[in-house]
Amino acid sequence: MAQPAYRRILLKLSGEILAGAGGYVLDWSALESITRQIKKAHDMGCEIGIVVGAGNIFRGRDAVGHGVDPPSADTIGMLATTINALSLQARFEAAGLHTRVLSAIRMEQVCEPYIRRRAIRHLEKGRVVIFSAGTGNPYFTTDTAAVLRAVEIHSEVVLKGTRVDGIFSEDPEINPKAAFFKDITFQEALERQLRIMDLTALTLCMENGLPLVVFNIKNEGNLERLLLGERVGTLVRRQREGEKGT
Repeated sequence: MAQPAYRRILLKLSGEILAGAGGYVLDWSALESITRQIKKAHDMGCEIGIVVGAGNIFRGRDAVGHGVDPPSADTIGMLATTINALSLQARFEAAGLHTRVLSAIRMEQVCEPYIRRRAIRHLEKGRVVIFSAGTGNPYFTTDTAAVLRAVEIHSEVVLKGTRVDGIFSEDPEINPKAAFFKDITFQEALERQLRIMDLTALTLCMENGLPLVVFNIKNEGNLERLLLGERVGTLVRRQREGEKGT
């Protein structure tokens, strides 16, 4: 078995990746595809942390538009991420992957509370760790939660699994002629105001020298290829390849 390019990874999944057609909250075929990909990564020897959003269940901005105050909307969203996390855990364990869900909001009847050292120990024991409930605080996105957890567990990279092939100058689903970026710096992403992650998440990556890869996880095989060292999607880092300090 080939050695992975990254030993410990943090995978960020949007809730939309799990959604089905026709308004279904969960598409089990999507969960099964992700399960197969995670199992291959685990079999390669990767230690895997996952943060999942909740856009398939609840969107805070929509609730705010209907009069819900932002902290309440964010709290509902954080709880919704736990539904997705527990669904992933159920599929993973059915496939033979030992999995733990760690929540930033205490709910011991269904999952463990997030404790950084416990999370690292789970990873060292070969368990997949799914971090739910964001940061546990309102006003922070799951993108920021993903980068925060990646820094805390000493992940080597943040992998953002999306439904497009990487980072483009515009939304490629709206403009098919949008320019694709194979390699870009955090500073360039910020200056171009590219909608990769929110400002806090990007800044946290940049300040900690944590590379980010944005790729299409709906194309099965992409995660495996990426972990084998192939250039898949868009790599975001402090400097471009060959520049001083890379």
